[in-house]
Amino acid sequence: MSIENSLAERSNHSCELCGSTENPSTYVVSPKTDLTMDTAAFLCQNCQSQIEGNATIDANHWRCLNDSMWSQEPPVQVLAWRMLTKLKPEGWPVDLLDMLYLDDETLAWAKAGLEAENAPKPTDSNGVELQSGDSVVLIKDLNVKGAGFTAKRGTAVRNISLVADDPEHILGKVNGQSIYILTKYVKK
Repeated sequence: MSIENSLAERSNHSCELCGSTENPSTYVVSPKTDLTMDTAAFLCQNCQSQIEGNATIDANHWRCLNDSMWSQEPPVQVLAWRMLTKLKPEGWPVDLLDMLYLDDETLAWAKAGLEAENAPKPTDSNGVELQSGDSVVLIKDLNVKGAGFTAKRGTAVRNISLVADDPEHILGKVNGQSIYILTKYVKK
């Protein structure tokens, strides 16, 4: 039996968070990446899009966490904890968070994913978020140390790469040289 079928059976073919039966599918809970029964939940598209930030969070939709937070499945517990934490300003989730108990390993998993979501994203000089593969333009002449040239203002840097754990730098090629560039000196 496939993992997706096992998850569907575990959840009675409905969303493990809100109970909706409209088109639920597997969802691997970050920062985990492997699809197993212990790392994935069966979620509807509405829950998935709000969790991923692709849709505006509807606080009333998440009142369903009052029931689903009691699930015995760690991926469901992690998602419930994260959504309740995001919704704290609403007031009502604070009481639910006080009641919710997660073992140390599950709590660490929940926090790790939330920290990754809240990590600063690299942005250009105008505050526009940068992605790997973007093209940017230099807004200032930059002396390239060790390469013996100056990257001129207006130079296009194509197919940039993001630097892991450093949102203030990108990696790009200028004059055939790979260089690190401060994001405050580029615009998309």
